[in-house]
Amino acid sequence: MDLGLKDRLVVVSGASRGIGLACATAFAQEGARVVGLARNAGGLEAARSQLAALGLEMPVIAVDLVDAQAACAAVERIEDMHGPIEVLVNSAGAARRYAPIELDAQAFRQAMDAKYFTYVHLIEPVIRAMAERRRGTIVNVIGQGGRVATPMHIAGGSANAALMLTTVGYARAHAAEGVRVNAINPGLTRTSRVEEGLEAESRATGRSRDALLSDQLARIPMGRMAEPDEVARVALFLASDAASYVTGAIVPMDGGVASVI
Repeated sequence: MDLGLKDRLVVVSGASRGIGLACATAFAQEGARVVGLARNAGGLEAARSQLAALGLEMPVIAVDLVDAQAACAAVERIEDMHGPIEVLVNSAGAARRYAPIELDAQAFRQAMDAKYFTYVHLIEPVIRAMAERRRGTIVNVIGQGGRVATPMHIAGGSANAALMLTTVGYARAHAAEGVRVNAINPGLTRTSRVEEGLEAESRATGRSRDALLSDQLARIPMGRMAEPDEVARVALFLASDAASYVTGAIVPMDGGVASVI
């Protein structure tokens, strides 16, 4: 199926690794013009080289999206150099995992800065421009931790829950202006975040990493964790005209764990 993404300008945050890198690759393979953002310049350059080895181009900009002014400046730079942003995929930032006894005010602040504001600071200037042009799509990669509470992800889950409301709120606010906003909620996915979560739970329980991972996999009806490229394929659909009447949707990708309506 031709998703109609060829030559569209797509900005992917968190493009240096994991789901963000998978999304950047998938959109570039569909013929989109992809610009990758991340905080770590070295990681971004490695990602750019990885795409180049596949014959794909991805200009990159290193930016700390916790800084609202830096995020706005990056958006201005992209539109000056490449034209109007037509698709924004947010996958930047990750709240640290904390055992409940480790939680304090700073932990919650870190979670909101890392996961919530890295998205909002980019959405705000982009969605205003999209609304003026009466066209655009935003896909937020969030996480099931905002829907299903777990002791190791209270701070990060709170940021995820806030992002879900923000997603749906923006979707409703700008639907009449031709802007669609949707989200994907991955569950356990094969990224570096898995190891961080296992380490935090191991500290709290004293159990081994392998035993904890085995338990987590056993709770997934599909019997395995997701791959980043599987999440990227859903992002492609939501960003494309194939999903032209989909907005305000929160798509779970947890292999059937939550099983809620």
